[in-house]
Amino acid sequence: MKASKITALMGAAAMLLSACGGSSSSDSAAGASGEKASDFKACLVSDAGGWDDHSFNESAKIGLDKAVKEYGIQSNTAESKSDADFGPNTQSMVDDGCKLIIGVGFNLNAATVSAAKANTDLQFALVDSVFTDTSNKQITLDNARPLVFATQEAAYLAGYAAAGFTKTGKVATFGGMQIPSVWIFMDGFADGVDAYNKAKGTNVQLLGWDKATQKGAFVNTFDDQQKGKTQAQQFIDQGADIIMPVAGPVGAGAAQAAQAAHDVYIVGVDSDWYTAYPDYKSVVFTSVMKEIGASVQDTIKADIDGKFSNEQYVGTLQNGGVSLAPFHDFDSKVPQELKDELQKLTDQIKSGDLKVTSTGDPRSTK
Repeated sequence: MKASKITALMGAAAMLLSACGGSSSSDSAAGASGEKASDFKACLVSDAGGWDDHSFNESAKIGLDKAVKEYGIQSNTAESKSDADFGPNTQSMVDDGCKLIIGVGFNLNAATVSAAKANTDLQFALVDSVFTDTSNKQITLDNARPLVFATQEAAYLAGYAAAGFTKTGKVATFGGMQIPSVWIFMDGFADGVDAYNKAKGTNVQLLGWDKATQKGAFVNTFDDQQKGKTQAQQFIDQGADIIMPVAGPVGAGAAQAAQAAHDVYIVGVDSDWYTAYPDYKSVVFTSVMKEIGASVQDTIKADIDGKFSNEQYVGTLQNGGVSLAPFHDFDSKVPQELKDELQKLTDQIKSGDLKVTSTGDPRSTK
C-alpha cells in the first residue's frame, strides 16, 4: 500500500500538535500477539465537546487509556475546540505516526474519510457513525471501521421504565441535532413508552418526539447547556416529570432544570450519569449507556493483532455494547414488578424475540 501522505513540514506539524492540545504516552511494556505493541501508536481526535464532556468523547478516551495500560502501546490525542479543528487535528495524528486514528462522533466523518482515502497504509475508525460521502450516502472504506450502536434497544427499556415510574403521566425527550445517532435514542424511548401503554392500558404521553413523523424537539447544539436547560424547563412547564436529553454536555443543562424543579428526573445517555455527573445524581433516574470505550479498545486490540477489519462494530444488548444503567438512589422506589418486566424485555431483545427498530440503526442503512 502507498506510504502516508505528509502534507506539512515537521516543524509545522509540531506547532499544530501543540495548538491542538495533543498529549502523548509511550508506555513500552509487552503487548499482544501482533507486531510489537510498544511500536504501535493509537490516536483519538475528539468532537468539539472535549475529553471531559461526560459523554462519548470521555468514554472513548477511557478506552484508549485502558489500551495503553493493558497493551503497552503508544498513544496521542487531539482535542477539537470547534468544527474547524477536525481536519487539522486528524492530519496532525497522521503526521505524528499514528497507525490507528479514531474520530469520535458523527462530526468527524468528513475529516476521517478524507484522511483514510489519502493514507491507505493506516487504519481509521469512527465512533457513533457509519461513513458517508458528500451526498450523505453510506460508503465502505477498506481501511476504516465504523463503531456504532443499536442504542434503541437500551432506550426502549428506559422508555418503558419511565412510563412505569412517571407520576404525572408525561415524559419527554429532546435531541442536540437531528442525526441518526441522536434520534435512535428517541425512537427506542418512544417505543418503550408505547409498549408500556399497550401492556397496561395507560396513556402516558411522550413530549418532544413523534417516531411516526420523525419530528420533535432539537436544540441544534451539543455545547450550549443553557439551551438544554431552557428546553427541559419547557417540558417541565408542560407537566413532564422524566426527561431524556440526547445532546451530550447540553444534557447537563436539563439536569439543572430538573434539580431546580420538584420531583423531576433525568434519563442520562451514553454513560451512567449517576457517576458522570455527581452534582446531579439526585435526579438521575437511570441512563442509556453505550460502551464506547469497549469498542475503542476492541478495535485497538484487533489492529495490534493484525486482525483489523472494516466490518462494523455494532454494540447491542446481547453483546453488552449497550445497556440500561442501575436505578441507584431510585432502586428502592421502583416497583419489583416493573423491574421484573424490564428483565423479561431485556431477555426478549437479547434472544431476538423482541426487535426494536429505528431508522437510526446503522444496520438498517446497509
